[in-house]
Amino acid sequence: MQSIVLASASPRRAELLRQIGLSFLVQPADIDETPASNESAEHYVERLAREKALAGSAFKPGSLVIGSDTSVVLGGRILGKPTTAGDAIVMLQVLSGTTHQVMTGVAVVHKGICESRLVIANVRFRELLAAEIDAYVATGEPMDKAGGYGIQGRGGIFVEELRGSYSAVVGLPLQETAALLAGAGYPVWETWNSRQESRNE
Repeated sequence: MQSIVLASASPRRAELLRQIGLSFLVQPADIDETPASNESAEHYVERLAREKALAGSAFKPGSLVIGSDTSVVLGGRILGKPTTAGDAIVMLQVLSGTTHQVMTGVAVVHKGICESRLVIANVRFRELLAAEIDAYVATGEPMDKAGGYGIQGRGGIFVEELRGSYSAVVGLPLQETAALLAGAGYPVWETWNSRQESRNE
């Protein structure tokens, strides 16, 4: 089977790929993540996923390269990663008691062809206490996460309702990723027992 490259430094995306049995190389893509003028959040997220995958493909030609990007969007406004603790506090205050969207784009490049998908989940936060926001930010968990929280971590206690893909909210929609890999000639399930079989030979 072909080698797979994950064009992301995200430990959460790497863990999700390992969850579905994939072996891969990590080659983070360094791209300009500035939104274009009047660019919609949907277009922005999918564009970045594609650009990351294409940038990653330049490092290891012939591989299957996965790129992904996730944004938290509230009322059409993209909430990026907080740069300071104060920034994280403000983000969580804004998200408190509201429903926001988590948009995740995933792209796969194979033989110069880039295919992508956009997945949108709706996440509702309960009303958050100021003290728990402060305590959460003090853990440091929000600082490398879009919107200032991680649903798979301590931030999971804030989520009242999720409609859509849980794995997409974490950072990589597994169903769509597997479909893109299958479309590129790499059905994930075919790898599940191949390493066991090779050990038994």
